[in-house]
Order: sequence, then C-alpha cells, then structure tokens
Amino acid sequence: MAVLLSTKAATMDWWRRALLAVDPGLTIRLFPDAGDPAEIEAAVVWTAHDMAELRRYPNLKLIVSMGAGVDHLLRPPGPPPGIPVARLVDRMLTTQMGEWVLLNVLRFHRQDLDYRALQAAKRWEELPAPVTAETRIGILGLGELGSHAAGLLTRLGFPVMGWTRRPKVVDGVQTFHGADGLAAMAAQSNILVCLLPLTPETRGIVDAALLSRLPKGAFLINGARGGHVVDADLLAALETGQVAAAALDVFQPEPLPADHAYWSHPKVVMTPHAASITIPESAAPQVVENLRRARAGEALMNLVDFSAGY
Repeated sequence: MAVLLSTKAATMDWWRRALLAVDPGLTIRLFPDAGDPAEIEAAVVWTAHDMAELRRYPNLKLIVSMGAGVDHLLRPPGPPPGIPVARLVDRMLTTQMGEWVLLNVLRFHRQDLDYRALQAAKRWEELPAPVTAETRIGILGLGELGSHAAGLLTRLGFPVMGWTRRPKVVDGVQTFHGADGLAAMAAQSNILVCLLPLTPETRGIVDAALLSRLPKGAFLINGARGGHVVDADLLAALETGQVAAAALDVFQPEPLPADHAYWSHPKVVMTPHAASITIPESAAPQVVENLRRARAGEALMNLVDFSAGY
C-alpha cells in the first residue's frame, strides 16, 4: 500500500524524504504518478489538489492536509464521503505564526511605517512614544494559533482580547463571543488580528460594519485566509483613515493579481502567504502516526470536524 503526496513541485521531494526519514518502509507516490489506484491508502495534500480526483482510490483510509487550514478541502465536491481528514497542528507552524503576528503588531505599535516615510523624506523627526499598556490587541480566533499569539503579546505587556463564536476562557485574555461580543471587542481594538478558520460563518467577517466599529486609526493584521476580508471595504477604510494600515499575508485569490490595489498601496504591508510555512521534517512524525492509527483503526489526531468547518 502507498501514500500519495500532492503539493508544489518544489517541495514534493522534500516531503517524501521527511516521511521516509520517519518510516523508511513507506511506499510514496508523487502526484500525478499515483500508480495503481487500489494501492493508495493515504493522501497527503495541499491547496491545489482536486478533491474529486481522490475518489479514484477505492482503499483510501486517510486524507491529511499539509497545513493547519482545511478550507481548501471544503470546496465542492469536498473529500470522498466517509474518509477521515486530519489537519496539522504543528509546533513550528504555531511558532512561525506567532512570530509573524508579533512582527506586525510591533511594526504598527512602534510606528515603523511612519518612520520609514520620514526616512524616505530625509526628515529627522521624533514621534510621540507609544504606550504598550494603552495599545489594546483584539484577536479573532483563539485556537492553537490565536492562543499562542495572545500569550506572546500579553508577556510583552499588551492588553489582549480575544473573540470566538462560542464562550472560551484563555488565561490572561479578556474574551468575547457571539455577535454582540464581536462588536464590543472591535470597539476597543487598536490592532485587530484575524486568525480564524475560514468557514461559511466567518467568510467576509472583516467587512465595512466591523471596520467601522474599530477606533479610528486602528490597524488590521490578517494571517488567516483572504476570504475573511472584504477587500473593497478594507480599501475604503484605508482611504478614509478609519484603518491606518494593514498587514496582510493571505488573499483571495492567490497569487494576488498583478493589478490589485494592495501591491502598491502605501498603507498595506504584504507577504505571500508565508507567515507560517509547514516544515516537512517537523510535520512528518504526525503524518506517519496518523497513518499508523488509520491502519490500526485507532482514533486520529487533529481530525477535522466538517460540521464546524475546521
């Protein structure tokens, strides 16, 4: 029996080597060279893979997403019915996202864009010093990534708030939930960070209504998915100064079209979906363990709940 790998060509062999380092006995096929469809028992896939294609494999026992997000697996027609799907919850993914959030919170808090503009104008000017205890951070989503980022920020002395769809308690974080809680947190967020899973309920959550509730001159950081942000609404808020600047790692679509306004916008800092990148050596043991569990009929780690969307 074999494992099918399907990701970017540049990283396919990297994944193969990482999996074989954990279990040299694995038989690994690199998509589209799947060989005999009946021999494929697991598929380890990323965003571009066609879910309809996975219906070709009659003995498929497991699908693994190569990242923490699974919205790409939810696109029609979705995974084959009855086949369990696992996502990655990996310490390196969590660490990287925390670093990226921290980078951009500090970029905005310490007025980096303003100082870069002064540098470009060759102006020697000291800006008023910011006060950390007065810069309130609101985090949309308090899962693995959001809770970790919240911990980093609280240790630096920022007041941190977090919003979830249902009530949740996180040490050191003032928590909100539901529609009323979202509005209440937004009204207090000098910097709003989106780390939500993308579901039908969260798609477009960062829209004109939410942005209008932020304190004027607030900042937005989105490291979740491009579908969370209504681009036209964010661009309008940047134009009026309701949002002072935005750091964006994710977009819809990706890659971002060359004529999109974000590319040259003076108030937008972009990275190309690179905030948190799966390192195969770190993730491979989890993938191999889940394959072992699937073969043995045991409970899987980090199983996707499709009713919740993540």
